[in-house]
Amino acid sequence: MSAPREGRGSPVVSRRREVSHKSARSLLMTLLGEFVLPRDHPVWTSVLVDALAMFGVEEKSARQALARTAAEGWLESERVGRRVRWSLTPPGRKLLTEGARRIYDFGSVERPWDGRWLLVLVSVPEPKRDLRHQLRTKLTWAGFGSPDPGVWITPHTTRETEALDILTELGLRDAMSFVGAHGAVGDEATMVAKAWDLRDLETRYEEFVAEFAGLEPASGDAALDAQTRLVHEWRRFPFLDPQLPAPLLPEGWSGARAAEVFHGKHTEWRPAAQQRWDERLAEEEAA
Repeated sequence: MSAPREGRGSPVVSRRREVSHKSARSLLMTLLGEFVLPRDHPVWTSVLVDALAMFGVEEKSARQALARTAAEGWLESERVGRRVRWSLTPPGRKLLTEGARRIYDFGSVERPWDGRWLLVLVSVPEPKRDLRHQLRTKLTWAGFGSPDPGVWITPHTTRETEALDILTELGLRDAMSFVGAHGAVGDEATMVAKAWDLRDLETRYEEFVAEFAGLEPASGDAALDAQTRLVHEWRRFPFLDPQLPAPLLPEGWSGARAAEVFHGKHTEWRPAAQQRWDERLAEEEAA
């Protein structure tokens, strides 16, 4: 990884929309990040529309996704004769660069944990349901879990500043934070199980492994398809996984295997996928 865009200032990321991984716009963002970002070169509408068609996106929906992405400030168009080509805007390039770093780094490094927790206590009156929803959404995106109402925890103590920014943005002043180790009262594993649905997350990781671990694309188009789907499916995990330290995870955690599959396949398929993309660009330039 924010609220929807307001006013006429800089574009603002909607992290919830970014996670909606089946939409035409989300697929477009995957293609832009994987294939357009590394090249400082405009891309024709037809190349993007044809690429989206590989995943069942109809032409009308593809063109609407392009228009919406441009309206949000990530793309700009240029008409050349009867055709249109697209370039990333500076904010769009910044967004995708940060997103690529998050996606490609995710699961690649296991950080040590000192056993301390960040605990945030925040009270939101029951009638203010919209405010409660915003708080839950933003703290969840930041990797916090809630074992009990009004209680938010994370083993990443450096996220205290991010939590403070969220509380300040929402105007929530009736809050407190603490940093420290779990005490003798209660069970740490039970607290983790109440705060995060790790079983559902593990199922998602297992499905990812089952889909990609044994896949061996046999052609350039197949490599382009596989690489796009690989990145597209993986990019949602940084928003779903709180990245708990190993001591807090179930034995044989499938997220480790999924990360191994992603990084291995991405490296393996990248040359053929990028070459096929370049061939598509050249074919359209020659048309």
